[in-house]
Amino acid sequence: MPDENVAVVMRGIVKRFPGVTANDGANLEVRQGEIHALLGENGAGKTTLMNVLYGIYHPDAGEIWVNGQRAAIHSPHDAIRLGIGMIHQQFRLVQTHSVTENVILGLKESFFFPELAARKRIIEIAEKYGMKVDPDARIWQLSAGEQQRVEILKALYRGAKILILDEPTSMLTPGETKDLLHTLRRMTAEDHTVIFITHKLEEVIEASERVTVLRQGKVIATLETAKTSESELAQLMVGREVLFHIDKKQVETGAAILDIDRLCALNDKGMPAVVDLSLDVRAGEILGIAGVAGNGQRELVEAITGLRAVTGGRIAVNGQDITSLPPRARIERGVCCVPGERWTALIPGMSVADNLILKNYLQPPIGRGPFLDRAAIAAYADGLIKDYAIMTPDRRTPIKMLSGGNIQRALLAREMACQPALLIAAHPTSGLDVGATETIWQLLLAERERSTAVLLISEDLEETLSLSDRVAVIFEGQIMGLFPAKGANLEQISLMMAGALRLPAGEQA
Repeated sequence: MPDENVAVVMRGIVKRFPGVTANDGANLEVRQGEIHALLGENGAGKTTLMNVLYGIYHPDAGEIWVNGQRAAIHSPHDAIRLGIGMIHQQFRLVQTHSVTENVILGLKESFFFPELAARKRIIEIAEKYGMKVDPDARIWQLSAGEQQRVEILKALYRGAKILILDEPTSMLTPGETKDLLHTLRRMTAEDHTVIFITHKLEEVIEASERVTVLRQGKVIATLETAKTSESELAQLMVGREVLFHIDKKQVETGAAILDIDRLCALNDKGMPAVVDLSLDVRAGEILGIAGVAGNGQRELVEAITGLRAVTGGRIAVNGQDITSLPPRARIERGVCCVPGERWTALIPGMSVADNLILKNYLQPPIGRGPFLDRAAIAAYADGLIKDYAIMTPDRRTPIKMLSGGNIQRALLAREMACQPALLIAAHPTSGLDVGATETIWQLLLAERERSTAVLLISEDLEETLSLSDRVAVIFEGQIMGLFPAKGANLEQISLMMAGALRLPAGEQA
């Protein structure tokens, strides 16, 4: 029987899916009143293990103990009854309902005016843990951080003492992340227990008392956070040494592949999103666009790829004006794109192979008139799966079943296989672990060495400066400065990102 000071014990947990063993004899012990990080690569089995604890999945083998008692958890209702709450990476809220309505949804409240009593209790819980939430606000009016607080309130309102958070900072700003960690510390000070699923090493070091590392469904180690380091954790995650610094080869740049002159475009609300924007990207270079999210990056990418009409200016690729061409014609001229929202470029229910040919299904040997050559598709897909080390049971597996890192590899494989003249990579490592991130970096650098022009859009300033040859800072759809990445002035960049500084036109030393 586990120690009474242990909140959760999971022993020998096995969970299999067709073609995949997600958890392979996993063991986990979480002490009462601690923040315990669950760390691993995308697809390591972290979320599956917690879905077993929360009753979403039933294990094929193993046992679970909660607060010293053997537990049979067959559904989330069983988990909630045991005081376990889970906040999923994708929030499960009704956008048109109020905060209070979402918190009490599905509960048997008092018959007369249930919202009044619930509203009072919500305010009490929010104040206790330092969470600012308007109980009358509609969910659609709230930021990602505020919506996450509502999910936490839902769990606490139901009496949760053990809280599972799945990649809780993936959609938060740095300020919201700081607020979340402060809230979690206040919760553990009140004898709550927190299990924190993440792949971000810096958050593990900052937030947790202990960390359990998973790799390929197995628990590799459980460590005291104060006695480990980011490099040790990274090596445990991926099974090899991870390079945190990028070694770029010297590449001679060529002529401008992409040439944008005074481009203007509107956002979805009809307001200016790209304003008189001019820049060029040369063969054999990575040009990074740095900026806070929502400053015209998405509209710029869509204007270049033909998915958004422009209201002024000119876009040229290899000297040819493509401003008014449809997306297919731009693809034929060598414009390829890995979008920031990966599911906009993939069909989740289709196989890996079918997603890999979405760009060239009309071309022989894959496309022969109105027919597809299935043998050619199989050979083509198997080649890309091997060359880009896409981890999948086989090419027939629905792409939605792959981990985030492997989905991103498949996207890059599809775009790079077309041998683009211009590759646009929007947030290519967003949500990926250190091992997958390192792989994506190497693939982008390989395109640079092939004399491809790479336009990199990233909210990670360190990544942008490390990968790029030149950096342009965007604010409210305008370029505030364009300069070499090497030796860039971080103070100036911060001011430009905030709109407080604009450098004179032309490249800055």
